[in-house]
Amino acid sequence: MIDIQLLHTPLQPQQCIDFVSSPSAGGIDVFIGTVRNQTKGKAVVRLEFEAYEPMAVSEMRKIAEQAKMRWPAEKVAFHHRVGILHPGEIAVIIAVSTPHRKASFEACQYAIDTLKETVPIWKKEIFEDGEVWVAAHP
Repeated sequence: MIDIQLLHTPLQPQQCIDFVSSPSAGGIDVFIGTVRNQTKGKAVVRLEFEAYEPMAVSEMRKIAEQAKMRWPAEKVAFHHRVGILHPGEIAVIIAVSTPHRKASFEACQYAIDTLKETVPIWKKEIFEDGEVWVAAHP
């Protein structure tokens, strides 16, 4: 099972954990990406995430399906925020359940790295003295 959501409202880690939980899953790995309060020594005021939403959801689903094929993932959840986020807020949650921990770690890392490289979600960092669009990177 796969749960993909692109949301304009705060993300709920427990919702992802509840979705991927399973009696046969011995490992659940959860990545929670939060907004930092600084980048390269400059204070971050906020981030603005934009997405080509239909394609972003489709690409996240492809990544989840690939993770399920490469590892024995039972369930995968991808939740990503769009809009304005401030330091400390959650920008992305990826949760993966597998029978054993190693596979859940590997599948979760694959998912976040691939998301940053391929999903059409763009991030702008806003500072007190300017702003910059951030290039995708793993």
